[in-house]
Amino acid sequence: MTKELSYTIEEVSQILKVSKLTVYDLVKKGELPVFRVGRQMRLDAKDLENYIENHKMNQRDFSSPAQVVPPRKIEAKDSRNIVISGQDIVLDILGKHIEKYSDYKTLRSYEGSLNSLIAMYNGTCDIVSVHMFDGDSGEYNLPYIKKILVGHPYILINLVLRKAGFYVQKGNPLNISTWDDLSKKHVNIINREKGSGARILLDEQLRIHNISPKVIKGYEHEESNHLSVASAVSTGVADVGVGIEKAAKMVGVDFIPLITERYDLVILKNPENKHLIHIVKEILSSPLFQSEITSLGDYDHSKTGSIIYETF
Repeated sequence: MTKELSYTIEEVSQILKVSKLTVYDLVKKGELPVFRVGRQMRLDAKDLENYIENHKMNQRDFSSPAQVVPPRKIEAKDSRNIVISGQDIVLDILGKHIEKYSDYKTLRSYEGSLNSLIAMYNGTCDIVSVHMFDGDSGEYNLPYIKKILVGHPYILINLVLRKAGFYVQKGNPLNISTWDDLSKKHVNIINREKGSGARILLDEQLRIHNISPKVIKGYEHEESNHLSVASAVSTGVADVGVGIEKAAKMVGVDFIPLITERYDLVILKNPENKHLIHIVKEILSSPLFQSEITSLGDYDHSKTGSIIYETF
């Protein structure tokens, strides 16, 4: 283990054989100290070794009577660590503003919408971004949040509006333009992972259009982010994929817009988050933040900062 000077979060999760969200939770609690290299968090190899040694259980641990171990005291600096979950670059800008105008230190998790929301329910995420389409109501996010965050008070705030649709090869040689086109035998798709907003959009559209996933060629082939899906289309690995407009322009594939999705933020309403909610509201409503979003292109901030729903 000492051959490596430091590890990424993903490498730590592989070494410990746990999910990345579990690692982020340990970081948030201060049990795994990290440092930053640009936007990336890294963990010193010696610190990982110390963590493993401190959590080893020997035979005596199992044979001796159970002992009550007091919880580790969380220092003030630990309580200022917050985890923002989601993949859009807008979240990186939000994290930068949060650190600039408060004492919070932001950590990033790159899980999809559904998995991020479940992580929030389990207490391992502080700000979750969601874009989950409900085919029955035609509404984004709230139908899912109401079912998952049962018993938790929360606030839902709009971050941006953005276009979602198809990535297709330059010139759209297969003339793909509708959800029904995905079922054609000569069309090969690249899918997103289960729990991502793009995967939910696809599955809901297939359901309401009465299209079985079994007839979709490439349905089982998954990638974990918008850029990877767009790149698969660009290189000819697939003919079409579902994602957002920004990634299409970054990779250089054509984009067929199909829906305007509401990309929202969820924060639990509790005493610990009262100041955080205030900070996020102020940032989202500020001209400076909105001008940065405008400069990126392909985002609509007309509803940015609007409270979509709030429990009382």
